[in-house]
Amino acid sequence: MGEKAQVTIVGTGCIGTSIGLALHRVAQPLEIVGHDKNADHVGIARKMKAIDRSDWNLINACENADLIILALPLHAIEATLTAIAPYLKPGCVVTDTAVLKQKVLDMAERLLPETVNFVGGNPLVSSSASGPQAASPSLFEGHLYCLTPSRRAHPEAVHLVSSLIMLLGARPFYLDATEHDGLVAGAFHLPQLLALALWRSVTTDCGWRDMRKLIGGNYDTIGSLIGEDADTLCDELLSNRAHLLAWVDSFMEQVRALRALLAEGTLEPLLKSSEQAIAARHQWLVDQSKLFSEELPMPPIEKPNLLHYILPRRLIEKR
Repeated sequence: MGEKAQVTIVGTGCIGTSIGLALHRVAQPLEIVGHDKNADHVGIARKMKAIDRSDWNLINACENADLIILALPLHAIEATLTAIAPYLKPGCVVTDTAVLKQKVLDMAERLLPETVNFVGGNPLVSSSASGPQAASPSLFEGHLYCLTPSRRAHPEAVHLVSSLIMLLGARPFYLDATEHDGLVAGAFHLPQLLALALWRSVTTDCGWRDMRKLIGGNYDTIGSLIGEDADTLCDELLSNRAHLLAWVDSFMEQVRALRALLAEGTLEPLLKSSEQAIAARHQWLVDQSKLFSEELPMPPIEKPNLLHYILPRRLIEKR
């Protein structure tokens, strides 16, 4: 049997299990190990063949890994890095899938030894459900996957995580961590905050008892942005509050402007604003369908061999 690299996925929810499924589909020489505090989740991931084996002990699952993927919410990453840091072998590469990057990079730089490389990641995917049952090997196909390498990450480690992303069917999108978090505030956290405000507004109104009989799928779609985990939602909003407050201020200016147009009661200004917004949305849909290739020219996706990046490090260590 040829040599295999060990990839450990910590967190076997939708994202972590989807990564395992996608890697198994491309037939790489890998052993994929899973770990999750939720025994049901890791059991489902194993039955789905997203992982080759599981280990209930976090240290055991990570100490021999060449690549560790932390598919965890933001609030769980610091404790995980603290626990595994003393046991990681030299040359190990660690990446994550959390929605914010600067806070995670600061944790990694503070907690991980210099012999370990950290490359932050954020897959720009969404799923209507959570948990391993919602996983799919094609979840990442045709999507961008943000990469924010730490300052001391070796180029070879960045190549390794880039290769992983391409194996998933996604395209790497390199960003500075601070820039990433500022954009995420507008792209993800502002809609979540607006959804939270909408549901609080209508459900605390005296007319809610009757109004609830009239609302349909649009409210459910908007409400799904809030998610099911209030701890995770609030942790992300507060962790990104400096960027988010700027977006909220910008949004409030638009609300005040639209309110003024409504109060004025004249059609033309409101019609012009509406047409501009509709045109911008249509252009975004066109650009999105092309994966923003005009701004992000990239070569065709190849299927690299992860061992190409892992084995040279092993040879250096042996010397």
